[in-house]
Amino acid sequence: MPNEKKGMVLESAYLFNKPWLTVRKDKIRLANGIIIPDYYVLEYPNWVNILAITKDKKFLMIRQYRHGSQTTNYELCGGCVDEEDSSPLEAAKRELLEETGFGNGVWRPNLKLSANPSTSNNWTYNFIAEDVEPLRPQHLDGGEDISVHLLDLKTVINLLKNNEIIQSIHACALWKYLAENHLI
Repeated sequence: MPNEKKGMVLESAYLFNKPWLTVRKDKIRLANGIIIPDYYVLEYPNWVNILAITKDKKFLMIRQYRHGSQTTNYELCGGCVDEEDSSPLEAAKRELLEETGFGNGVWRPNLKLSANPSTSNNWTYNFIAEDVEPLRPQHLDGGEDISVHLLDLKTVINLLKNNEIIQSIHACALWKYLAENHLI
């Protein structure tokens, strides 16, 4: 962007550093000279999620309990980009296979989003995977309890319209796909 303004980090310190939550406190100077002494940043690994559709045009969704909101809702499959992943696409393929047992298909990038660029440092990469098929049983991590669901287009649209897909990045990816494919 031609007139992009950037800040400068003057000081930085880690306040909390655990695998799923890292908090950094920065002292920054904005491009206009204003100094903000206490700017807090949440550091996360990059994330991926997958809008997966089977050969018979069913949307592959998961459900799992989310303690932050204390709800269980429909979501897209997804997870973290691990250090051993060669790319976000490889992470997405790994996550889909692990969490659902589905794979193969035709893959393409859809979105690159930030959940909250004000305080978070990571990106979410969304991929569309069409014509996926079941390959094996789920292989979940120790802390996961995920059910897999194949939903028709009408059900997905109704879930979106009724705010039953509450993860904003997932809803955004679904709405974009539906609009671009003239399905709504």
